[in-house]
Amino acid sequence: MQNIVGIDIGGSHITMAQVDPEKREIISSTYVREHVDSFGAKETIFSAWVSAIEKVTHDLVKSKLLIGIAMPGPFDYENGISLMQQGKFIDMYQVNIKQELIERLSISLDQIYFVNDAGAFLEGEVFGGCVREYSKIFGVTLGTGLGTAFYDGKVASDEDLWDSPFKESICEDYLATRWFVNHYKALTGGEISGTKDLLDQPEDIQTRIFDDYADSFADFIVQYVKSYNPEVLVIGGNIAKVYPYFKKRLNQHLEAHKINLPIKISAIFEDAAILGAAGYALKKSNR
Repeated sequence: MQNIVGIDIGGSHITMAQVDPEKREIISSTYVREHVDSFGAKETIFSAWVSAIEKVTHDLVKSKLLIGIAMPGPFDYENGISLMQQGKFIDMYQVNIKQELIERLSISLDQIYFVNDAGAFLEGEVFGGCVREYSKIFGVTLGTGLGTAFYDGKVASDEDLWDSPFKESICEDYLATRWFVNHYKALTGGEISGTKDLLDQPEDIQTRIFDDYADSFADFIVQYVKSYNPEVLVIGGNIAKVYPYFKKRLNQHLEAHKINLPIKISAIFEDAAILGAAGYALKKSNR
């Protein structure tokens, strides 16, 4: 069996696990999650990454190892070079991360592959999640930010719609967690940190806010997703966990626009990017 490790690199953590390519699932006993200071120095970040990777690969034969890494952008995924100039990983700008990891882990060039984090979520749902039987899939992650990806039957690409024009601002301002925080404050003057807190509020406030969110989400689908003509829409991220609260109104909107689009909710959530990175690496190495 191929030894595959899927890695999800985020702004504050690196999360990874060995993946069973036949069962298409994470080997849970190998799961590793470590804190990383993404604003720190290059050497500090590499040390944290390599330490974590060695924990999950210590019992594997290095020559048979395959690594897939889900990475935020901007990033040169083919060559493994960071293009992030502000905020997180700023000290890694123009660093060839692929070459650094190859040398530090003593592996070869064809053993490591990078994929965009939004694309990795959708690759994970295709590889081992809820949309294995579909070939044209649009994926949306709804949380602190907005991630969008499209799977064309071969590969998932990051559609990067978060800052596309929408209503009076951009898409992310209406679909991410901060919209719930801001809208709740505008309506009540109170404070919540997200959708989990909203579920503790009076039912009339919940209904009003979830209805307003459904309206925006439907508008987003009409304005942006419809043109891709997907067979299915898959939703991940923390907001997907409260989908039952805005499902009915969302579907009413889609029916009114004559959009027949099945909606699936991620079954693997946080593990999707790990599975997706591993599945992507397997697909690239077998070409």
